[in-house]
Amino acid sequence: MARINSNCNGVSRRDFIQVGLGGMLGLGLCDLLRLRAYGAETAGKTANKNVNCILIWMDGGPSHYETFDPKPDAPSEIRGEFKPIATKIPGAYFSECIPKLAEVADKLTVVRSICHNDPNHGGGNHYMMTGMKTPVPVACGAFVTFHPSYGSMVSYDRGLRKGMPAYISMPQVSRSGGPNFLGGQHAPFVIDGYPNSPSFKVRDVVLPADISQGRAENRQKLRESLDAMKRFSDKLADDPAVTFDQYYAQGLNLVASKEAQRAFDIGKEDEKLREKYGRNDFAQRLLLARRLVEVGVSFVTVYTGGWDHHTKIFDAYKGAHLKTFDQGVAALINDLDERGLLEKTMVIALGEFGRTPKVNKDAGRDHWPGAMSVLMAGAGMPRGIVVGATDPKGYYASESVYKPEDFAASLYTKMGIDPNQVLHTTSGRPVQLVNGGRLIKELFV
Repeated sequence: MARINSNCNGVSRRDFIQVGLGGMLGLGLCDLLRLRAYGAETAGKTANKNVNCILIWMDGGPSHYETFDPKPDAPSEIRGEFKPIATKIPGAYFSECIPKLAEVADKLTVVRSICHNDPNHGGGNHYMMTGMKTPVPVACGAFVTFHPSYGSMVSYDRGLRKGMPAYISMPQVSRSGGPNFLGGQHAPFVIDGYPNSPSFKVRDVVLPADISQGRAENRQKLRESLDAMKRFSDKLADDPAVTFDQYYAQGLNLVASKEAQRAFDIGKEDEKLREKYGRNDFAQRLLLARRLVEVGVSFVTVYTGGWDHHTKIFDAYKGAHLKTFDQGVAALINDLDERGLLEKTMVIALGEFGRTPKVNKDAGRDHWPGAMSVLMAGAGMPRGIVVGATDPKGYYASESVYKPEDFAASLYTKMGIDPNQVLHTTSGRPVQLVNGGRLIKELFV
């Protein structure tokens, strides 16, 4: 069974959140469908409304030194143990820890110059998952939401497509991945479990066990079974918790949908392709994410924990964790490209900040928001470029410096959402979606 990773605050994700049906931030299917009655009006259509996003959240904060921004000429206490390797971007080097991503570098963009000033997991996570600072300082281990996450805003803008939720998160929700004032109907549909297992099934998109196929048309029986499911109980979002009968009918249509069943049935994938991704749960979630955007799911977050390396960072980066990440993400980019999906699918990999320049006494690196690297690909972004730079020792972003607000504005614009629009809380208070963000211009050439 996969381990649920903790960050330096020592709070296990499993201690805080029960994923799946009734999850603190996640929706069961019938809950999501019922709450859709409170859906907001969508914005006008633009040419980018068909761009979907797979966001890979590296919880804890990955090191820019050991991934996309090595500093081989820095002193040993800064450069660390690993060597740089050439990539398919002329003149650009990655760490030797990610050789497969170096091989697909001509299909992606790396932004080396995003930075902010919040060194805590709680605040940094919120800033990078919403594009907005927390209005008050929060504890390092805090799970807070003061503003809608990217996925929730995309759900608010687009709503259901082909009966599929707009926002899905696997295998859990990041600590600031909720909808806040947009309402519980825009929380993610959570797919937990272990997709590398032969017995893996996505709950809530198959007929409940107490209803046989032959009785599927008995809507009253289906309603009774759906009624027994746990109710959505997101304490971090406004949830009116009102039930509408027509959403039971919509729920039946979805669980009976052959398209939905195919999308979630990862076992139908060719075994050779599954091996290319890697036969582990993280990689298979990436493959499932590709299947979901392929049928029109707008925003998929793939959560991967364990990036908070205060101790023995070099041992950790030599291990299976980074190899799994490197192989899986590279395979995802290749797979999307070969299927002609990369131009309409944005792939992003990031955490809440980078790591400290100097290696500490425990052979680790601590929190460092002054510099971080973000992998981006697809959605019409130029291929094979590096945006921005840090200083020669990697302390601070020094060229083409961008803030989380700029990242948020760029993400929304790529998806056809106006970052300058004004939303309103349930009390009627106006809130700007992105406050003062400018586009990362290199992504739009």
